[in-house]
Amino acid sequence: MSNRKRILVFIDWYKPGYKAGGPIQSCANLVEHLSPYFEFYIVTRDTDYCENLPYTSIVSNTWNKLNNGEQVYYISQDCLSAATINKSCKETQCEIAYINGVYSFYFSLLPLYYLKKRKAIKLLVASRGMLAQSAINIKANKKKIFLWLAKRFGFFAGVTFQASTIEEQVAISLALGKETNIVLAENFSKKIKATALPARTKEVGTVRLVNIARIAPEKNLLYAISILQRVKSKVIFDFYGPIYDKAYFDTCSQHIANLPSNITVNYKQSIESDKVNETLQQYHCLFLPTQGENFGHIILESFTAGCPVIISDKTPWKNLESLNIGYANSLHNEAAFVDAIENIAALNQEQYTAWSKSAFDFGIQHTSNPQILKQNLTLFDYKQEHE
Repeated sequence: MSNRKRILVFIDWYKPGYKAGGPIQSCANLVEHLSPYFEFYIVTRDTDYCENLPYTSIVSNTWNKLNNGEQVYYISQDCLSAATINKSCKETQCEIAYINGVYSFYFSLLPLYYLKKRKAIKLLVASRGMLAQSAINIKANKKKIFLWLAKRFGFFAGVTFQASTIEEQVAISLALGKETNIVLAENFSKKIKATALPARTKEVGTVRLVNIARIAPEKNLLYAISILQRVKSKVIFDFYGPIYDKAYFDTCSQHIANLPSNITVNYKQSIESDKVNETLQQYHCLFLPTQGENFGHIILESFTAGCPVIISDKTPWKNLESLNIGYANSLHNEAAFVDAIENIAALNQEQYTAWSKSAFDFGIQHTSNPQILKQNLTLFDYKQEHE
C-alpha cells in the first residue's frame, strides 16, 4: 500500500476538459509532475467549460482513474450540491486540500467551509490569477464585496495561498491583507516530448500568426485585429478558442470583415490540449496582446514549439526581444505591436530559424528547471516530511 500523502483537489473543470484554459492546464501539469510523490483525488464537474453535455470518456458521480494515477470524481449537474461536496471532503481522508480558484461556490467556497472543520488538514488555495487587480475589475462590485466579507469574517484564516509569480504574491497580499500566508511556487509546464527544433519555412514579407485563447474581452482579440489593420506585410492570422462572449465575438467578426486584402483572418474553433503543440508548430509567431495573464501556459508552450511570441507586458514573460524570442509591448503603444509583426514578417529563412531556435531552447530550459519542482514539493510539505 502506498505511503504517499493524499491530496484532495477541487477545481471547476479538469481533464479531459480544455476549454477553461490555464487553470485546467496548471492543475493537470501539477498532477503530472507530482504524482510520484503524492496521491491525488480530484473533484470536478463532468462537463467542460461552457458545455452542457458530459464527457463521453468518464463515468459521472463515481471515481475514475486517469493516466497519471489520479482519481477523479466527476459530478453531474443534477448531483452538484452542498451534500455532495461535503461527502467528498469526508470520504477521501486526505491530509492536504488544494483548492483551485477563489470565487466558485461549489469548488472553492463550500470545500473550504467544510474542510476548515477538520483540524488536521492543510488547506492550500491556488488563486489562479483571480486576485490580480485586472481580474477583480471584471464584475468588480461582486468581487470587492466578497473579498471585504472574506477579510471581515476571516474566511481565509488558516489557509495558505500559492502564488505562481512574485507579481501574484503582491496581488494576493493587496487583495486579502499583508497577514495572508503566501508561498511562492511557480506553475509547472507540460512535460515536453520534443527533442529537436520543429522545422518551418519562412518567406520574407509574410508571417503566419496564431492566437489560442478563449474569446473574451480580457484576451484582447479585438485589439489584435485593430493592430492588423495597420500592418503592410502579408499576414495569415488564425485564432482558436471557445466563444465565451458571443457579443464580443460578433464585434470581432465585424472588424475582421473590414481588414485590408493583405490580412487573412480565420476562426478555427477550440483545440484540445494535446494538439496545441503540434498546432503551434504550423505558425511563425503567437500573437496574444492579452490584458493580463497570471502565468500564460500558451506562451511557454509556444516557446517549446519553437514559436516566438508577440504579447503584451501584462504577463510574467518579459525582456523577450533581448533574447530573440519575441516582443512584450505595452498595450498603450500600438505602433510597437505593428512594428513587431512587420519585423517578424521581414525575417528571411535563416534569420527566422535563429529566432525559432532561441525560443525553443528557452522553452526547453524553462520546463526542465529543477527549482520549480523544489518549490512545489515545499508547498505541499514533502521536503519537511521526508528528510
